[in-house]
Parts: sequence; C-alpha cells; structure tokens
Amino acid sequence: MPTRSRTELSRLVDTGSRTDPTVELTDKQWSLIEDLFPWEPPAPQGGRPKAKPRACFNGIMWILRTGARWKDLPERYPPKSTCHDRLKEWSESGLFDQALERLLRALEESEILDLTETFADGTFASAKKGVNRLDRHAVAKELRL
Repeated sequence: MPTRSRTELSRLVDTGSRTDPTVELTDKQWSLIEDLFPWEPPAPQGGRPKAKPRACFNGIMWILRTGARWKDLPERYPPKSTCHDRLKEWSESGLFDQALERLLRALEESEILDLTETFADGTFASAKKGVNRLDRHAVAKELRL
C-alpha cells in the first residue's frame, strides 16, 4: 500500500472525498459566497424561521456530490423539500451558478483546479433507440363500426 505525504493527505482533506458523506463547505469557502444568500432571523412577532442557507447549500452539494436521491439526504441537513426548493429558487435566479463560479475561481486561483482544460462526460447523454427520428403526427382516425 503506497504511503501518502502530509501534503497529499491535507490536499485530499481540503478538496473532499467522494466517499466521505460529511464533506461540507469550510468557513473560508462559505465566506466567498455568503453575501449571495442572506438570512434573516424570525421577526419579533414569531413565526417559523427559514432554514439557514449554508445548511441548505451543503445539503444540495451533498446530493450533487454523491448522486443520491433527495429522499436519502441525511438528517443533519434541512428537509429534502427545503433543499430542493432552494436549489430550484437559486438556479432560476442565477445565484447557484454565481456561487459555483466563485468557488471554482477560488480553486483555480489556488492552483488546485485548472479550468482551461475541461471535458463533458457523455455517460448521462440519453441516446435510447439511436437518433431521434421525425415523429409522425397523430392523425385522427375514423371510428370503426
């Protein structure tokens, strides 16, 4: 079994492991995107507080990293419906893309990631039954008697 240097091990810990279910944003990473996701405590009159954005973001990243189903989201994160709703809201508003861009840029600046060379993985490209053919439009048929 090959041994790894402290530098290699610390780099693995900093970037996370696909098999480690507890990978979450560090305080430094969160500080890069925190301003995109403001959180307000409940009003003095009371009411249910919204889930904190950092917890939701970590839950979303857990789903994206593991490829698990929403119903398998661990209990340490906000409810699956909350995380899913936030992902939808943040994606539609462009906030999620902005956050990912900032995080990726920070990785690139620290030379952990090189974005000049990327590729697309085609394993998820749907090509069932070959190329899409022009579908025939449904034509009304006469009733049989």
